[in-house]
Amino acid sequence: MFDVQNLSYQVGRKTLLHNISVQARPGELLAVVGANGAGKSTLLRQLSGDLTPTNGQVRFEGRLLPDTPPAELARRRAVLTQQHSLSLAFRVRELVLMGRYPYFRGQPAAHDHAVVAEALATVGLSPLAERSYPTLSGGEQQRAQLARVLTQVWEAEGGFLLLDEPLTGLDLNHQHHTLDVARALVRRGFGVIAVLHDLNLAAQYADQVLLLRQGRAVAYGTPAAVFTPGLIEHAFDIAVELLPHPTLGHPLIIPCPRPLADARGWASPTR
Repeated sequence: MFDVQNLSYQVGRKTLLHNISVQARPGELLAVVGANGAGKSTLLRQLSGDLTPTNGQVRFEGRLLPDTPPAELARRRAVLTQQHSLSLAFRVRELVLMGRYPYFRGQPAAHDHAVVAEALATVGLSPLAERSYPTLSGGEQQRAQLARVLTQVWEAEGGFLLLDEPLTGLDLNHQHHTLDVARALVRRGFGVIAVLHDLNLAAQYADQVLLLRQGRAVAYGTPAAVFTPGLIEHAFDIAVELLPHPTLGHPLIIPCPRPLADARGWASPTR
């Protein structure tokens, strides 16, 4: 479990996170949502250990995160970041195998290659296993990176995936497929923390939601408790309506944007 207590993070005079407290448990998908600049990725970098809190603390499985041995942490949690810079022309299979580095020294075993094959099948990239990674589309690269982090925690009981905007570059089908993979991991007892922009996807797939605004927690709880018109308008500065989904039971969030004015002060035409 990730246990975040009174976490704040400051860069110079600017405070990016203000007194955040949240828990992420195995067997749950926690969605972190909010407007651009709300602090979502900064919070995930605190959980990954890339950043150190100015105040407060992050505990993982009862221990302060800095006290967890790096090798143990590498086998218990994996991080999918927003940006993936890769200058060498690795094959997709070789890239995904990098997720197994915490498990072998020197040469990977047959079991490591088997896990890679399963992860590639899970994300639907088996036919592209021998392709050069730079030749893939942006969405295919994102799926390859997801396969890499899956191999890292494939056997970790109660392991965690930290996903920073995992749907970037994905079409509608693969957006849902990625979140279906996350839900399958949750059913296996994994914990998933995902930064998401689409509130309707968060409402459909998340067990818990943390809603941020300017580095502060606006609300934390179930999607039904967090996704209310008042809280969403406060966090995003846009009015919304909630409609019942005809089959899935969760609310559909419909934005109601105000008309904009162009540079000459004319109101935008309505459609």
